[in-house]
Amino acid sequence: MSKIQAVSFTAKEKAALVTIDAPVGALKPDEVQGHTLFSLISPGTEVAADALGISANASVNDDYPKFPGYSSVIKVESIGADVKTVKSGDVVFCMGGHRSFHRVAAVDTVLVPSNLPPEVATLSRLMGVSMTTLTTTSARPGDRVLVIGLGPIGYLCSQIFKHAGYDVLGCDPDAQRQQWAREGGIRNIFKSVPVDGPAFAKKVALAIDCAGHEQAVLDASNLVQKGGEVVLVAVPWQRKTDVYAHALLNSVFRNYVVLRTGWEWELPLHSVASLNHSIYGNLATCLRWLADGAIHIEERYTVVKPADCQAAYQSYMQRTAPRLFTIFDWRKI
Repeated sequence: MSKIQAVSFTAKEKAALVTIDAPVGALKPDEVQGHTLFSLISPGTEVAADALGISANASVNDDYPKFPGYSSVIKVESIGADVKTVKSGDVVFCMGGHRSFHRVAAVDTVLVPSNLPPEVATLSRLMGVSMTTLTTTSARPGDRVLVIGLGPIGYLCSQIFKHAGYDVLGCDPDAQRQQWAREGGIRNIFKSVPVDGPAFAKKVALAIDCAGHEQAVLDASNLVQKGGEVVLVAVPWQRKTDVYAHALLNSVFRNYVVLRTGWEWELPLHSVASLNHSIYGNLATCLRWLADGAIHIEERYTVVKPADCQAAYQSYMQRTAPRLFTIFDWRKI
């Protein structure tokens, strides 16, 4: 096998299925490889950074072509001589791109539970984004949590915290997203942060911004209880308001707010002696919760052929995507 297929952004707002070189050389002792079953689109990173060329980091190279993706499920076909945790025939998750074949280190895979459909397993990657906040927050189960923005990341965030025993509120101006959240068991949904709502003002322990909107962050800082946390999970891709930094600083100072990043890579990739939680440990938990049915994902995703990638990305750019998640089926190429 000398060639494989991959989804590529060939120019701004242009996606195509292209042919690329397959991994070369012998399989290393610690590696596994196999054909891809499914991969998941990450609307934020892939649409904003890759398709539209909006950079959240000055070091990002905006040249094309680009090869997006970081959530794939593969069926293992070969393993290296030293691999003991994975065997041929296993279905595993890896942080691989949108391509038909993967070769990765075995330690960077997570076994997909046998009762979990492999396409659903791809959602674990987006769950992992806010799992870091769950494992680092000072808020405890039973506390009230506000999730701002109920898109793909925010929806899964609300599901994670609900399953972990928190009293979850949701906030999003989009009526369809509000409805999906309600169907997922989130009872209190608002169009905007209920900063003046007497039932919730100063009674929220943790607010998680999954929208990247500066006004929402300011409102959240005014909403949370004294000493409450406001965590920035979403990338603030673009300026949306004329809010002054002073307003946020004043709120943080006078309300004793802990305003911090929701950077998921705060945790190590793998567990270490001094810290049990890790990125891959969280992914394993996400896969288990998905397999247990703890996360409501029915009718939340669409499965498409990789060859239809242009239409899939355009649906996110034009805000016409029929469901929250879009998954590429690599068995159909």
